[in-house]
Amino acid sequence: MAAASIAAFLLFCFLASLWPAGASSIRTPSVCEPENRPDPRTVRSDQITVLINGFSESRIPLLQSIAAAYSASPIVSSVLVLWGNPSTPAQTLTQLAHNLSLSSFGPEPINLIRQSSSSLNARFLPRSSIGTRAVLICDDDVKIDRRSFEFAFRVWGSNPDRLIGFFVRSHDIDLSTGEWIYTVHPHKYSIVLTKLMILKTEYLFRYSCGGGPEMQEMRRIVDRVLNCEDILMNFVVADEVNAGPILIGAQRARDWGDKRNDEDGGLGLKDMVSTVGLSSRRGKHRKRRGKCIGEFHKVMGRMPLRYSYGKVVNSVGEQGLCKRGGKLVYCDR
Repeated sequence: MAAASIAAFLLFCFLASLWPAGASSIRTPSVCEPENRPDPRTVRSDQITVLINGFSESRIPLLQSIAAAYSASPIVSSVLVLWGNPSTPAQTLTQLAHNLSLSSFGPEPINLIRQSSSSLNARFLPRSSIGTRAVLICDDDVKIDRRSFEFAFRVWGSNPDRLIGFFVRSHDIDLSTGEWIYTVHPHKYSIVLTKLMILKTEYLFRYSCGGGPEMQEMRRIVDRVLNCEDILMNFVVADEVNAGPILIGAQRARDWGDKRNDEDGGLGLKDMVSTVGLSSRRGKHRKRRGKCIGEFHKVMGRMPLRYSYGKVVNSVGEQGLCKRGGKLVYCDR
C-alpha cells in the first residue's frame, strides 16, 4: 500500500507539472497564498500602481507613449506592462523592455512582464510587486489627461470599495426573449470597462483566488470566449459592496480603439490600432458580451450588478462663451 501511495503521489506531481502555468481555472498557489498578500501596514494609499495590458506588436509605439505618460505622474508608484501575447518573439520583448526602461519619467523603471498565457484573467493576477492599495487597470490604446487621472484617484480615495472609471456600459433585459443584454443607456450604467478602471488591490485576490467553484467556472467562461473579464470584475465588486461603479468625466480622453478616430496623433497608427487586440473581434460584440452576463448570472444564481447614475466631474466651469482670437471659447479658459 505504501509503494502504491508513493507511485500515485509521483504520478500526481508529474501530471501537475504538465498543467499550463497561467491556467485560470485552478487556484494558483504562487499568487494566492496569504503570505504573498501585501502587508496592510506598509502598502501606500497616496500612490497607485498602473497595470497596462499589452498584446499587439503594432501598438508598441502607442504603448510606450502611454506608459511613459503615466510614469511621469507623482501619484504613480510603478508601471507594469503585462504582455499577453505568447507568440511575440523574445527579441521584440527584449527591445521593448529596454525602451520602456529608458522612457520612464518616474523614479522607478517601467517593467515589462511577459504573461505565461494569453488568458485575459491574467490581467487581474495579484503581484507581489504591487505596494499600493489601489491599481489602475488600463488598455494599451487609451489615454486620459493627467489632471483627470489624478482626480479619478482622489475620487477612489473617498470611495475605495467602488470601481472607478471613464468608460461605462450597462446590463439590461430583452423583454422579448427574457435574456440579459449588454447595452448603453444615456442616464444609467452598471459596468465600468477595463479601458481604464481603478480598483483596490484586494479585488485582484477576490477575482483570482476567491469565490470557490463559482469563480473558477466564470474564469473558464472568460477563457472560452476570450472576452468579458471586465464584466466579471464588475460582478465580483458589485456582489461585494451591493453598489454600482462611479463614472468620472475626463477633460481629454483618447481611445485609439474607437473607430470614430480619424487621426493617429503622429504615431503612425491610423487604420491599425482599432483592428488588433485579443478581444477586438467585430460583428456580434454586444451579443457575445450579453451572453457572458447571462452565463455569469446562471453560475452565480443571482444578479449582483447595480445601476449608478450621473458623472463625477472635476469642476463646473463658466458656461458663457467669449470671443477670443476670432473664435468662440468658454470664458473661463
